[in-house]
Amino acid sequence: MSYIFDALQRSEAERAKANERRSLAAVELLERAEREAAAQRGSESLEEQSTEAVTDHQGPLLSGDGFGLGPIEADSIAITNALQDEQKREIFSQFKALDVLPSRHSRLVCIGDNNSPATEAFHLLGVRLRNLRREREFKTLLITSTVPKEGKSVVAANLSCTLGSGARQKVLLLEGDVRLPAQSEIFGLAQVPGLCNYLLGKRSLTASLYHLPKAGIWILPAGESRGDPRELLQSPNLPALMTTLNSLFDWIVIDSPPVLPLVDASIWARLADGILIVARHGTTSKRKLQKGFEALDPNKMIGALLNSSKSSSDSYDYYYGRKTATPKDQEAAGE
Repeated sequence: MSYIFDALQRSEAERAKANERRSLAAVELLERAEREAAAQRGSESLEEQSTEAVTDHQGPLLSGDGFGLGPIEADSIAITNALQDEQKREIFSQFKALDVLPSRHSRLVCIGDNNSPATEAFHLLGVRLRNLRREREFKTLLITSTVPKEGKSVVAANLSCTLGSGARQKVLLLEGDVRLPAQSEIFGLAQVPGLCNYLLGKRSLTASLYHLPKAGIWILPAGESRGDPRELLQSPNLPALMTTLNSLFDWIVIDSPPVLPLVDASIWARLADGILIVARHGTTSKRKLQKGFEALDPNKMIGALLNSSKSSSDSYDYYYGRKTATPKDQEAAGE
């Protein structure tokens, strides 16, 4: 029996070493892609600065317990080419899975309420976004509103689940509203570290990003915010993070803060490919809706969503391709 036990121990040790070699190979591949991208972009002086930046960071982009901060000047194309399918599977296996336990009042209709009119409305929105992506390239979708209490967080949650259902695509829900985060409550999650902890350098990315198997998506929650959120979001590590996330996911849905009166949404808008603005019937005034459109880049505007419309039996109506609010939209939004 002792011989059998020794053989099993050796076999387990060999498997552990093989897994470690695969992880190290992914690290080396990613580091090499970053070095090649930096060499192509910079002059000799810029190359020296890039080398110093890599040296200053604690560890490579892929560290022992997950992603570190990584070079700010990471090239998205080089990273995408470097992260092949096997390396991606290795990375995604490191994300911790969390149970989804939504309450009855969470309005997370796309989980467990497949026959409701609201669920059908979100499925229709998902189909239209997929069709639109055939004509217009975008991956990172910003969901925002003009003021609080218009339902943009619920829209972001349900839309993410819709995009992740039944498709072999990886969808990330990113909680960008670090002042008033709502996604953990919507999904019934425990308070866990997330975006703020990563930007502060306190956690690696694989220790801050989570898989929600029941919802079919991944989530990067807001985490613990300390100090001024505006300064945190203006960190140079945020663009580098978005470059990494774009190389990993097929869709990124950002639950953004409202456009008015904070500047947080404008920071996220610069990093997004497309913008969907949410208005609520009886809450959003036409003056604020117009200001919201004016504050956003019209070239990135995909459309608007009218929440709680009384003109339809569904809870959500959609308007696409409008760069400014029309008088009909303004009348529907109310004073």
